[in-house]
This record gives sequence, structure tokens and C-alpha cells, in this order.
Amino acid sequence: MTILRKLLLATLLFCTLHSFAQTILPVPVNLQRTYTKGTRTINGAPGKNYWQNWADYNIKVNFDPQTRVIKGTVDIDYTNNSLDTLINIYFKLYPNLYAKNTIRNSVVRPEDMTDGVQIQSLIMNEQKQEASQWRINGTNMTVNIPAILPSQKAHFTISYSYVLNKGSHIRTGQVDSGAFFIAYFFPRIAVYDDIDGWNKYPYRGSEEFYNDFCHFNAEVTVPGNYQVWATGNLKNTAEVYTPRIAERVAAAGRNDAITDVITTDDFKAGNITTPGKTHTWKFEADSVTDFAFATSNHYVWKASSLVVDSKTGRRTRVDAVYNTAHKDYLPVVEHARKTVEVMSYQFPKWPYPYPHETVFDGLDQMEYPMMVNDNPTPTVTDEITLTDHEIFHTMFPFYMGINETKYAWMDEGWATIGEWIVSTAIDPKIDDNYGMDAYNHSAGTEEDMPIMSLTPSLIGVSTFTDSYPKPAMGYLYVKDMLGDELFTKALHHYINQWHGKHPMPYDFFNCINTGSGINLNWFWKAWFFDSGVPDLGITQVAKQQNNYTVTITRIGGKPVPVHLRVNYADGSNELLHQSIAAWQNGQKTCILKFTSAKPVTKLVLGTTYDADANKKDNVYVMK
Repeated sequence: MTILRKLLLATLLFCTLHSFAQTILPVPVNLQRTYTKGTRTINGAPGKNYWQNWADYNIKVNFDPQTRVIKGTVDIDYTNNSLDTLINIYFKLYPNLYAKNTIRNSVVRPEDMTDGVQIQSLIMNEQKQEASQWRINGTNMTVNIPAILPSQKAHFTISYSYVLNKGSHIRTGQVDSGAFFIAYFFPRIAVYDDIDGWNKYPYRGSEEFYNDFCHFNAEVTVPGNYQVWATGNLKNTAEVYTPRIAERVAAAGRNDAITDVITTDDFKAGNITTPGKTHTWKFEADSVTDFAFATSNHYVWKASSLVVDSKTGRRTRVDAVYNTAHKDYLPVVEHARKTVEVMSYQFPKWPYPYPHETVFDGLDQMEYPMMVNDNPTPTVTDEITLTDHEIFHTMFPFYMGINETKYAWMDEGWATIGEWIVSTAIDPKIDDNYGMDAYNHSAGTEEDMPIMSLTPSLIGVSTFTDSYPKPAMGYLYVKDMLGDELFTKALHHYINQWHGKHPMPYDFFNCINTGSGINLNWFWKAWFFDSGVPDLGITQVAKQQNNYTVTITRIGGKPVPVHLRVNYADGSNELLHQSIAAWQNGQKTCILKFTSAKPVTKLVLGTTYDADANKKDNVYVMK
């Protein structure tokens, strides 16, 4: 080999290794435009030209539990902060999931089919819009309007009504004859963003949501013997609750102890609400992405609060509101409180951002800003994992305004890793493997699609695995690789940059790279973009006196951490570990060495959260 050829080979090798270390993630052209427009930056921060639109909602609704009719008006002050002139407005009419002509991917029973949202009138800037100016297509309504220029505001007043579903409970509806969880109950303006313009993705029942951060004032009128819990702060406590109940609510907000705000004895005494045939409950919430409420005439209420920000002393009240027949709800307030505590001080170690969190005994497993609609569960473990999973969503997508219609993994993955971590903090005996079996069994099959696939394009088992366990593993593996301190620093950088805004996937990747000071693109590409199978195996064990050498081979293409448990004859064991960085430069094998004078009986590869499609080669019995 000549010197020139040696130099060329050395240069080629350097460039290859350098390019591997500096892997460039493939960015779709529509997302690349956000960089050229200056709305986003390649370091993950919002760009100097970043914008998002804003709305101020004033909602007034009447709900009749007997007829299930919701009727009211919504006034919207909408600000166009974009650089575009808007000649139409897209509204979301989510209750139209139950309309007879809507395309859906969830089952609605015939008796729950309705005529959908009825628009009695739509007024823009005091000018009535004719019905011919709007078109309703499923859960989307397009309205042709006089142009709204950049930086211009517009006011809309919509009068509407619809019938709440009695059964076919898909995130909202009647729970029992005297309890209702009511979400997505008002016409709202869709997101107009710097990536897609209007968010035109229809709501078909299984997908979740994408909403702007808004300010809400809501007035909910119900019969006088019903109570209401909702997103935001109750502004007229003294008008709707008797003094004794009002004082209990206040006490719960001041004290760590659990307060019985409403009990079965209170229902017997009939002294919960102030006199009146109906009551109007007034709530206010600022900078939240949605507003939901629940109402009941027989649910009890336990509450507690805790300091979530040690610097300011700010407290969050935690509520459990439930039917006393559901005994599994008795510890919910404790577990919800512990979830808020762990989130504030351990993971993600960010002060809980909202004044309350209310877990309502419903018929679903769904989150909303400051509200949770959770069904009863058969075991305490199920109750814990459900409670903390849904509450963890407070950070993602509600504090971070994620587009769930396109990137479900950006919030469900976080709720899943949150469930794994928080559940163990509540009860160390819990071994929560939520989603792991599904991925281990489906990895590498036709239905196993890359995480970065758009959520509406997912099919089969990938609709679950790509949203929940796979991204959760990705977050967990990066946490393991960086260590808790550096990972927390990087995650806080991401939260600081994007809370109250709309991050896209590359904003997350780039923020973690920037916040940690480490280019992790090799991992993002391998785990989030590429196909492949996670599969490690013990392929060789060598023993020389008391020295052991174990060869772990990466058989599949997906990198996963290395955990090797060494079991000794005396019943003890120890865990050897290499983070996922063991495969950073494309290595096929990882060598683990240890010394032990005690006899070794068995080697076991992998832990609960180490994905592995073939575990037959994960156990080595010493001879």
C-alpha cells in the first residue's frame, strides 16, 4: 500500500467515524422551512420569528342532567399572531364524533348517535354570518370570513347546543344517573401554526388533541343539588357552597392532611350547596390548552395539598371525587398527592405548574388540564399506575403544547416513563412492565413501524407501541446514558424553552443535545427513526480462576442497554451494567468482566425495561 493510499484510507476512516458521531437526522422539507423562516432553530430553541396564536374564551353553558342537553354560548377573542392573512377559520366541533354522518374509528352505539353540534348563530365582529358561510365535515368546521390580517384580532360569538352521550363513553359522557364528565363541549378554534397552518386532522375517536394555549372564563349552570369540578379556579365558592363546605375547601388548600370535603353524611344532611333551583359555577384558567368539567349529585370529595415549589411555597390541591361504591378510589387521593410530589421533586423535578389536580371517578382513562377522568380498577396496582400515568400528562401535553394528532409519542411516551418511575416511588413492590410485552412480541414485524411515523399512519400494534413503550424506553435509555443530573439538566432546558409553546420532535431532540452538551443524534436516529429488532444475547462465557469474561452480542439492529445479573450459589446477586452508549460506534459485542471468589450459578441478561425480541439466549447456566 502506498503512502498516498494510506493517507486516503486514514482520511476516509476519519470522515466515516466523524460522520457517525455527528449523525444528521433526516428532516422533512416542511419542517426544514421552520428553520429558514426563523420560527425554530437547529439548537432546539424557538426562533426569533416564532409565533403562536392566542384566544380568550368566555363560555356560558347550561347542562340538564335529565335530557343531557348542553346549551350555551362561547365568546372568543382571537389574535392572529402569524405573518399570514387568514381568510377562513377552522373550528373543532369534537362532540360531532357522535354525529350520524361522522367518520370514526371508535364504536358508537346507535342509541348514542345524534345530530351533532347545532349552531344556532355565528357572529364575527358583530356581523352575523350566514349558514352558507360555514361547512361542517365531521369534527371540523370551516368558516369563510372577512380577512384577519397579521397582528389583527377578531371576536366570535357562537350559540350552540348538543346532546351529551349517555353510553359509548369515549373520554366524555354520562357516568351514571347522577354523574357526568363533560369534555370537548364547546366550539373552539383549531391551531394555526408555523408548520402546517391549520390543524385539519379530524378527531375520529382514538386520536388525541392539539390545542392552543388560551385563557378561559367558564360559567356552568346545573341543578342546585349538583356540584361542579373543572379546569381552573372556582371563583364563586361562597355563592355555591355552604360556609362549612367552603371552609373545608379552603382548609384542603392549606394543609398536607387529607380533608373530607364532601361526605355521605353531608348528602344526608343536605347542606352542601346554597339554596337555589340552579347554581352557576364560575371558573377561570389561564394559559391552558383546554377546559373540561365534571358534575355529580352524589360523589364524595377527599382533598389534600402540598408545597410543590419550595422556593415560593406555592401549593397544589389534589382531589379525589368519586362514588363511594367504588372502594378502590379510597386511596386515590394519597396516590395522586404522591404523584404530584414525585413530579415536583424527583422526576421530572419540576414544580407542579397548576393550582389543583382533580381525579374524577368516570368511565375512561383520560387526562385534561387539572382534571382526570379515571375508571374504577380491579387492583391497587392498576389504580396506582392509572392515577400517576394520567396525572403525569400535566407536563406533556398540557404544559408543553404537543401536537398529539401527529406525534402521540411526544406525550404518551413521557406519561409511560412517568408511570414506570412514579409507581415504584409510590410502592417499591410494583414491577410495572406496561407495554414491554407488546413490543418484545411485535419488534421487527410488518406492523413495527418507526416511532417517527405520523400517528394517523400507524397500524395494528404499532398504534400502541410507537406511542407508549417504545418512546418511553428511548427516554429511559437516554436518562441512563446521561445520568440523572445531566439528564435532568437537559430535560429542564427543553421545558424552559418550550413550555407554553408548541414543540415539534426535532425541537425535543435538539434541546436535549444542547442542554446536555452531547450530540445524541446517533441514538435518536437508531431508536426513533430506524427500523430494527432489539436483541442481545450471551454468546460466550470464559472463566479463568476467579475471573469471568462475558461476551454480549448485539444480534438485532436496535441498541439497548446492557444489564447482566450475576447469581451466586449463596443466593446473592449483583448487577453489571453498560449504558446504551456501549453501541454508539456500531459495536457488535460488549465485553463484561468481573471477579468473584464465590461460585456463580447463573447469568441473566436484561431487566424489565430492556427490550429484547428473543430472550432464549439471555440466560447462561454455569457448569
